[in-house]
Amino acid sequence: MSSSSTETTGALVDVTMPQMGVSVSEGTVVEWRKQVGDDVARDETICEISTDKIDTEVPSPAAGRVAEILVDVGETVAVGTVLARLAGPGGGGQDVPTSEAAAATGATPADATASPAPAPEAAVPDDAPRRERGAPRATPVVARMAAEHNIDLSTVKGTGRGGRVRKQDVLALVDGDGAQAAPPEPPLHIESPYRPEPAPAKPAAAAVGAPAAAPAARAGEPLSRMRRSIGEHMKRSLELAAHCTTIVECDVSGVERRRRELGSTYLPIVARCAVEALREFGDLNAWLEGEMFTRHDAVHLGVAVSLGEDGLIVPVVHDANELSDEGLARRIGELARRARDRALTPDDVRGGTFTITNPGAFGAIAATPIINQPQVAILDLEAVVKRPVVVTDADGQDAIAIRPMVNLCLSWDHRAIDGAYAARFLTALRRRIEAV
Repeated sequence: MSSSSTETTGALVDVTMPQMGVSVSEGTVVEWRKQVGDDVARDETICEISTDKIDTEVPSPAAGRVAEILVDVGETVAVGTVLARLAGPGGGGQDVPTSEAAAATGATPADATASPAPAPEAAVPDDAPRRERGAPRATPVVARMAAEHNIDLSTVKGTGRGGRVRKQDVLALVDGDGAQAAPPEPPLHIESPYRPEPAPAKPAAAAVGAPAAAPAARAGEPLSRMRRSIGEHMKRSLELAAHCTTIVECDVSGVERRRRELGSTYLPIVARCAVEALREFGDLNAWLEGEMFTRHDAVHLGVAVSLGEDGLIVPVVHDANELSDEGLARRIGELARRARDRALTPDDVRGGTFTITNPGAFGAIAATPIINQPQVAILDLEAVVKRPVVVTDADGQDAIAIRPMVNLCLSWDHRAIDGAYAARFLTALRRRIEAV
């Protein structure tokens, strides 16, 4: 994992917001694992941060003692911003009191800094042991929402990572009867055909002649940081790239047989075919940054994973051209699991050269996906649906047969390639898929 950058100012070492991908420009501090006065070893986690791509831990760039914390929990800052400063061994660290020394003098570690940071919303005293704190972890937005509805966060069972209280946990109490809904299992974009919709809840019996109650209006709330970041990235891509979409339909009968042999889904098999086609059509395995067009030899395949209401993330299978069907299935499954557990590292989401997304898991049959900058194309794998098609036998005779069919939708940047090139790529991809 890439660590935060380091600068030494006199005897102090800066801990800065790390760069975690081409499109990531800022991050939010989620939790401080260390407080002013605490000793920290090199590469020990000093804080947790969150971006539109991942939640991750920031390792300490050096051994020392926390001399200053400059960014509060819940605050969003640009990449490169100094988050904290460390006093190294023999470099002034002796002037920063530890929690034990502070307790003996009646002072707190924060008293040792020239300008102590204010306590974050819904926070508990920093000198309380992490596992003994009464209040669960929650973002300032969640804390404000709970305060507005007179909900005690210490009574809410958090369904987020590490017991963190999420917006959905509070809304479940606001909208329901006080019982929290079980956390939904975020689906990976690799399942088809359609999934049935859950049966609607039966309304309670109403008094005869009584007018139906009007639905209660929900107070407006700001978009989450992840939704804002995703929206900004997608809008920037639409403004920057000359988006076009080309669609072909494909018979996946062979893929159906192969996936049963592997015990996997369609995605790793289609992904392997796409990787092979990209080796032939290298202009699609590329980046376009300004007027600089860069073709890549290796295929670093981004695979879109849904996090449910929390948004979408695209971990990267690096050197996918070196993997078989089985290898891709294992690697995609591992990345999807870590994405759902919020355990991806910065390296897991950077460097993608081509992306596959698969909303067909939710019944979609065609789409025009937005390119993941600075890539020049994205492949959309839609729902596999059985339908009648015309097939031709060895003697040239036509007949109607039932086949599992899928639409392959390629959005591409007209600044980098033309429609004929995109169509030739999709035709080559279809040929490989139908030959499985």
